Amino acid sequence: MILFRKRNETQGGPGVSLFHVSQKFCKIVREKTRSHPFVSINRKVVRMIQQLLLLQRVIDYIEDHIKEEQSAEELARMVGYSPYHFSRIFQKQTGYTLMDYVVKRKLQFALYELVNGKKIIEIALDYGFETHAGFTKAFKKCFGSPPSLYKEHGPTSLPQKLDLNSLHEKNTGGIVLQPQIVRRSAFAVAGKIFSIENFPADRNVPAFWDQEGLTDGSIERYLYEVMSPKKHGEYCINLSRSLDEDRCRYLFAVDYDDEKGLPDGLTATEIPEAVYAIFRTPLVEVGQFAAAIKGTWRYILEDWFPHSSYEVDEEGFDFEFYDEHCHHWDYKRIYMEIHIPIKEKSRE
Repeated sequence: MILFRKRNETQGGPGVSLFHVSQKFCKIVREKTRSHPFVSINRKVVRMIQQLLLLQRVIDYIEDHIKEEQSAEELARMVGYSPYHFSRIFQKQTGYTLMDYVVKRKLQFALYELVNGKKIIEIALDYGFETHAGFTKAFKKCFGSPPSLYKEHGPTSLPQKLDLNSLHEKNTGGIVLQPQIVRRSAFAVAGKIFSIENFPADRNVPAFWDQEGLTDGSIERYLYEVMSPKKHGEYCINLSRSLDEDRCRYLFAVDYDDEKGLPDGLTATEIPEAVYAIFRTPLVEVGQFAAAIKGTWRYILEDWFPHSSYEVDEEGFDFEFYDEHCHHWDYKRIYMEIHIPIKEKSRE
């Protein structure tokens, strides 16, 4: 069986080592069948593994040549596909169009250099942006804030290398990009507290969506009716300070104006000022949404924190934030945000 098409040698450009990729393929197959040695892998799974390995090679190439000009034609040629076909595969597996990913990845590396004191115009030219204004516009579109804000609160470590097979195992539904690092002032919320018995270590909030009033939207509708918050958005806030607790308390809440009275059965709390790492789940269809949230939490706890220069700030509260971008009746693909209070790791 031919696992991968080799590029046409007359096309030029970087190619894929068939032997090297095939070795990785065999290793992944062994890992996936280790617990079930007599189960054969069907063609669909084989094709998926093939695609992940090819995409990983391209992603690694993008990382290794992050400051160079890259094109869809060049990247597709690496793996022997047409730009159109490869772009479709890339978006299906990662959640991003090929060149959108390239730009976002360049900006994440640029952010690291920005935080470490390099001038914006130098960074812009290094990463292929022709002007200061063009870089700033792309930066704000990617991160939601101008470079001047991130220069103070951006991540102090390089973006982590992406492992598509690991993300696929976590069922994230796509690539989880580097978080925004944002300092947020204290704010007040109010809502209803739910208790979760035997809370899982991965802080998997979808685990309590089956609680009465959360899946049918009645609590959400009630909060908007009685609280009339100025801004749309719901918070799922972990009120428990320790993962060692068997029972976890979660507050399902909206923004709260202290001047308004609080109806019986609702609880108000102030979320203290903190620096947050804000992660977005990959864009997915509604049927994959809960799995994407769980997978993103796994990525944060198992991959991002161990390899970052940050740790959880236990003085704050982590929470999930849901706004109109998770309304599947308005958007074909949806996402939410995970906000985690952080601080620099101790050097001791």
